[in-house]
Amino acid sequence: MRQVKLFKSIEAEVSALEAEINHWIRESGVNVLRIHGNIAPQSESASGGSSKSMTRYAPSDILIIVEYETA
Repeated sequence: MRQVKLFKSIEAEVSALEAEINHWIRESGVNVLRIHGNIAPQSESASGGSSKSMTRYAPSDILIIVEYETA
């Protein structure tokens, strides 16, 4: 039976997200059919500067969807 697993993180922690997904795949022993994802557009942080050149952006959210079948 096909199922999905969702993983969510921020772009500043993409290496940790990759490690988490790879660990889950190894430990669960599932057959991965497809992996796809989305990164949200950046949005201004509340602590942005007074000029546009000094505007800081919050890290974007990343959503990864793993479609798999159980063994």
